[in-house]
Amino acid sequence: MTPLRQTPFHSFHADHGATLVDYTGWHMPLHYGSIIEEHHQVRTSGGMFDVSHMGRLRFTGRDARAFLDSVCTRRINGMQPGQVRYSLVCNEHGGCRDDVLVYCIGESEYIMVCNAANREKLLDHFAAVKGDRVFKLRDETESTAMVAVQGPKVMELISQFSKEIPDLKRYRFTQKSVLIAKFLVSRTGYTGEDGVEVILPKMVAGQMVKMLIGNVDADDTTVRPCGLGARDSLRLEAGMALYGHEITEDIDPLTAGLGFAVTLDKDEHGEDTPRFIGQDALQAIAASGGPKQVLTGLILEGRRAARQGMPVLQEARQIGTITSGCFSPTLEKSIAMAIVDRDARTPGTRIDVDLGRSTAAAEVCELPFLKR
Repeated sequence: MTPLRQTPFHSFHADHGATLVDYTGWHMPLHYGSIIEEHHQVRTSGGMFDVSHMGRLRFTGRDARAFLDSVCTRRINGMQPGQVRYSLVCNEHGGCRDDVLVYCIGESEYIMVCNAANREKLLDHFAAVKGDRVFKLRDETESTAMVAVQGPKVMELISQFSKEIPDLKRYRFTQKSVLIAKFLVSRTGYTGEDGVEVILPKMVAGQMVKMLIGNVDADDTTVRPCGLGARDSLRLEAGMALYGHEITEDIDPLTAGLGFAVTLDKDEHGEDTPRFIGQDALQAIAASGGPKQVLTGLILEGRRAARQGMPVLQEARQIGTITSGCFSPTLEKSIAMAIVDRDARTPGTRIDVDLGRSTAAAEVCELPFLKR
């Protein structure tokens, strides 16, 4: 068997009692104690997540921007240094190969953060469609580390170390140097809370933990380590898509409610902005009146959680499928996201979810479930 990859924070996880699991080939912390307590820690104060398993790819060279425009649904042309954009990488049929963040370092240098499960798939895809464009692609995933620090008290904590970072706008980043280490700090996250994500050299990962958490066993710690379990329930409350659930190779971004991240007329913004792979398919969906099914939120009666793949019913007829579900620790309700027939997406619509041995009544609601 192939050994699981370890992030630069692996020894910290083990030393602090994390339950470690195989997550897309990486040995990652599911939780340190209670997932619910970690969830509330992020909503009320601050949590630190090791997200070093996510791919970090650096594109440099004359044609780096044009290439990214050809594979990303969002406009890369026109991005300013220090700007971050959420985008999708699609296949020819409009399905999602992955969702990514693109960081503009400069006109000919960009960083892409992608999902761990899709990193090698994207590298193969990029090599296949590069053509004669001139640029270098360097996979920096295993030479760097990445953490997400999220919660309402995080920016106050960071202000003790930097006055610049708390002034960053959402989806902006700055680069800081400490001794020989260069940090990239962005005002981004995957929890619905304020906070930052930090990319740093793996050799200084230990110092990063000490700076942000200090004595992890202290009662008054503002930021505590959290695992993948809380990260999933937090992102679900915030109505954020997860690859393999709300988006897949067979689910396009318009169906998934991610139209804001798709520039359907991208090539009309100048001769140097190419069409992206999948643009024809997505334009056809839009021209037909939109997708036949769409992503929506559901609030279920009772405490049982809906799970991916469970049928959504209306008058005993299946009208959709659950993509994600959990019992919300913040709202104390069972919530789910589902892809349903578009005429059933009106908030307040009553439907049922087939839980297997029973059904649960549910009501359609707008996303996100929780908005700060």
